[in-house]
Amino acid sequence: MKKHYNITVRGRVQGVGFRQNAKRQADMLGLCGFARNVADGSVYMEAEGSIESLDEFVLWCHKGPGWSQVLDVKVSVSNIEGLVGFRAY
Repeated sequence: MKKHYNITVRGRVQGVGFRQNAKRQADMLGLCGFARNVADGSVYMEAEGSIESLDEFVLWCHKGPGWSQVLDVKVSVSNIEGLVGFRAY
């Protein structure tokens, strides 16, 4: 079953390669969506795929790449949008 997650990650997540590493993780897990920086210093992502892959992606978001310091991850479920590929803006 396919789901769509909206994910906001807060902490030291900008300027540390978080978006590019999120894309790499999403690609490995077969997820579609995007990651972008937000003016408040967080990273906002939308991802679609299997529940198992999405849950694994969220677990990764709690750690992030080695230079990041994740303080909070918020996840909400939304409607499937039919996203194609995963982009890091």
